[in-house]
Amino acid sequence: MPSELPKVAVIGAGSSGITALKALVERGFDVTCYEASDRVGGNWVFGNENGMSAAYKSLHINTSRERMEYSDYPMPKSYPDFPHHSQIAEYFNSYIDNFGLREHIRFQTAVAHAELGEDQVWTLTDSSGASERYDALLVANGHHWNPRWPEPAFPGSFDGEQIHAHAYTEPDDLRGKKVVVLGMGNSAMDIAVEGSYVADKVYLAARRGAHIIPKYIFGKPLDQVLKNDPRVPYRMRQKLFQTIMRTTIGRVEDYGLPKPDHKIGDAHPTISDHILSRITHGSVEAKPNIAELKGDRVRFEDGTEVEADMIVYCTGYKVTFPFFDENFISAPDNDLPLYRRVFKPGLPNVLFIGLLQPLGAVMPLSEAQGRWVASYLRGEYALPSAAEMAKDIDAERDQMFKRYVKSKRHTMQVDFEDYLHSLEKEIREGADRAKQRGFSLPVEAQAELPAQV
Repeated sequence: MPSELPKVAVIGAGSSGITALKALVERGFDVTCYEASDRVGGNWVFGNENGMSAAYKSLHINTSRERMEYSDYPMPKSYPDFPHHSQIAEYFNSYIDNFGLREHIRFQTAVAHAELGEDQVWTLTDSSGASERYDALLVANGHHWNPRWPEPAFPGSFDGEQIHAHAYTEPDDLRGKKVVVLGMGNSAMDIAVEGSYVADKVYLAARRGAHIIPKYIFGKPLDQVLKNDPRVPYRMRQKLFQTIMRTTIGRVEDYGLPKPDHKIGDAHPTISDHILSRITHGSVEAKPNIAELKGDRVRFEDGTEVEADMIVYCTGYKVTFPFFDENFISAPDNDLPLYRRVFKPGLPNVLFIGLLQPLGAVMPLSEAQGRWVASYLRGEYALPSAAEMAKDIDAERDQMFKRYVKSKRHTMQVDFEDYLHSLEKEIREGADRAKQRGFSLPVEAQAELPAQV
């Protein structure tokens, strides 16, 4: 074990940053977490003063409570299966107080710039202009806060209002309007459904087809019924899932939506209990992609046109790190190759937490990553060689790009159980590598180690 533990900074006190912070505090690190807002929770704080939250007034989680909670701090049983954003924000607030983390967080203090010196020490300059040096940097600034608009923009001009889903707050934003919602992700479903009760008309325009998955099946949350076993080949799991969905839901094209150009599970899931019902009741009208903006009208790729007062673009987000020089670390087209979604080869003291898109909730994965990083920074875990990491990254990316629809949305996809299973195996192998390289942990200290995942 190093005679002196490195001094560590964490950027972001959202759901990923706070659990990584906990792992570091528990393992004895001198650690500071920088948070631009006045509270923890990041994206789950409705009306967050940092302007980065995409939460809207009615937002509920779309993975169940038991799949989202941290392993050592269950959500209250009084919470529903799919809690409201206010309950999730309160859960995170309770989490940091329960584990004594608040004193390690600098609220209303954004990181303006992070620079790695020739001595391999980080200098962080915050929003007040103050600077401080750190031996290691954990990046947990999230990837659902910088809106991505259609690329390229649609031809023509529009007389009405155009907003990104990030700016949507409540159904009153759409009241009495003719609204075109563009997208087939979770936000598009929620906004189209909410708008269908208050808007004059709602059109749901799809750039490509998507499989619509319900939150409940057989009376239980779907993600608790269909848990993936990493020991079962993916295609077998996929076939079972597809059979169940076809039996219970049917085909989305039977509801007037475009036929997906991929199998279920080969794109990030779109979860909605209500959109199909609103379409069949005529409250939402399905349309193909937008072709042209024509003043007070929108023309679609099938040649049809509609009057519209507003367009809501549910077109995703950019992965950006505003505190890094772009030519140093960036994610062009949302793509940043990392070893197991944490380590950047060649930069051993910058670690990314929560920079992945799971088929499931991100929180337990960030929790596991935080514990992994704490072991690494204590010397208890050793990385593979640079060549081995490069080979692993290439294999992971090759498998991901073969499976998923080509899109800027699918550049860091992982399966929930598969990721945890592979990470657990890697941590064991890394501990063996550390021992081979001379690391020795006293027996009494071994007994005190927390579970890795």
